[in-house]
Amino acid sequence: MAVLLEEIVQSVEIWLKLIKKPQPYVDPNLDPVLLVPGIAGSILQAVDDNGRSERIWVRIIGADYKFRTKLWSRFDPSTGQTVSLDPKTHIVVPEERYGLHAIDVLDPEMEIIGRESVYYFHDMIVEMTKWGFQEGKTLFGFGYDFRQSNRFQETLERFAARLESVYTASGGKKINIISHSMGGLLVKCFMSLHSDIFEKYVQNWIAIAAPFQGAPGYIASTLLNGMSFVEGWEQNFFISKWSMHQLLIECPSIYELMACPDFQWEHKPVLEIWKEKKDKDGNSNIVLDSYSPEESISVFKEALSNNTVNYDGLDIPLPFNLKILQWANETQKILSQAKVPPQVKFYNIFGMNLETPHTVFSWGGTYKALHDSGCFYTYSISNFHSLPCSYGSVEEPVTDLEQLKFIKAQYICIDGDGTVPVESAMADGLNAEARIGVPGEHRGILCEPHVFRILKHWLKADPDPYYNPLNDYVILPTVFEMERHKEKGLQVTSLKEEWEILSVDEDNIVINNEKPLVSSIAVSDQSALMEARATVTLHPQSDGKRHVELNAISVSATV
Repeated sequence: MAVLLEEIVQSVEIWLKLIKKPQPYVDPNLDPVLLVPGIAGSILQAVDDNGRSERIWVRIIGADYKFRTKLWSRFDPSTGQTVSLDPKTHIVVPEERYGLHAIDVLDPEMEIIGRESVYYFHDMIVEMTKWGFQEGKTLFGFGYDFRQSNRFQETLERFAARLESVYTASGGKKINIISHSMGGLLVKCFMSLHSDIFEKYVQNWIAIAAPFQGAPGYIASTLLNGMSFVEGWEQNFFISKWSMHQLLIECPSIYELMACPDFQWEHKPVLEIWKEKKDKDGNSNIVLDSYSPEESISVFKEALSNNTVNYDGLDIPLPFNLKILQWANETQKILSQAKVPPQVKFYNIFGMNLETPHTVFSWGGTYKALHDSGCFYTYSISNFHSLPCSYGSVEEPVTDLEQLKFIKAQYICIDGDGTVPVESAMADGLNAEARIGVPGEHRGILCEPHVFRILKHWLKADPDPYYNPLNDYVILPTVFEMERHKEKGLQVTSLKEEWEILSVDEDNIVINNEKPLVSSIAVSDQSALMEARATVTLHPQSDGKRHVELNAISVSATV
């Protein structure tokens, strides 16, 4: 009996070995996708002269120390490169998983708790795999050293090589590029400087949350106070704002995110400082000085005039870098000259409905920065990324601009994704097939279901011929949806909007007719001499979807 049992067990073991693991769904008809992250969206490794490698960005254990010793850098104006202060270290981006490893989970060793804080393209990669995309066949990534300029020659050469390799690996199919945030500027620089290569390999470019005209409030606070990429309790184990500041002050990529000086802002970004000034009689007056983007340069220069970093026992000056600013201005010119090649289609998805960052809205969160002297300086900084930016107050005016590094900043906010204003993200300056606003936070938009549905349609991974991503979600009226004109002393406004209502459970649909239902609505205000009429058309249910159309017009007397 024991022998029989053993034979049975052996037979079962052999049978189990013969069973193949379920294979993921792969759609051979899909065209390849290349994912391009934004600033701080790539794993960076430090490699020494002996070839030993260690991850510097992102890591939790020893993060700040390794960051300061391996990643702090100086800008070389002769080459346009930001070079690590450690002469025995050079920075590389890992290439495993066809470039996806570097842009998936930025700290792969981080366990379940807090892991989401270091996700980048992780959710999108998982989702696209469900649609039938396959790593190395139709799904690829491009990580890069985000310290460098968006037109840094070495980065652009790597990008050209990646386009060619993706094109070859996919059997000669043209590529869909999906960029996020500053990755959109990198792609735009490449398209401007190498349009022939871009047109040869690319069929569609989808930019998500790109700061095409800069992120003024975010960069103003970064240049003066630093930034943090991890919020909440995880920040206690991460890189300090001051350590990040000392890196970014030498990074051309940050200067290239400053407010574009030639853009005609509807809401002009300004830097405001409460100052104490004395008149000719010696009397003190508190005034609010406002600085345009061009005028703010003088503030940055003075505030950072004595900024230094102690590295390996040496005090190294790190003022506001005018050489980098000059380099960034040239980059802006290149970006402004970019055009979409005739055979390429461009799409723009931007985040909206957030006047402040979705998860960080402290007006006076207190942080401590360890200065070179070894003393702790306590300062407060708001992470409100918006326009304008104000330092000081009537009660506590700024007496020395060098104090700005340690003073609380307050902001007046405009619509955006918490980092990039809608006005900047929409102003791509390109011939776009569509521009769609999706409520969402700057980095969180990469895991928004509404964005996934839009991408699925544009990438032709959605077989539904009736799906229209422009109406995927309730979008605020835009200029092309709403028209206004005056006629015989009347203000006339017309509006047309459409929605696609998706339903998983068709039993929840109350109305189920074979013909469209049409309803009319009329509203009037005799005292204000206003009247509005609308027609709503509700189309029949089909495959869990219902199409709704709204046509409306309002008439009011002009004063």
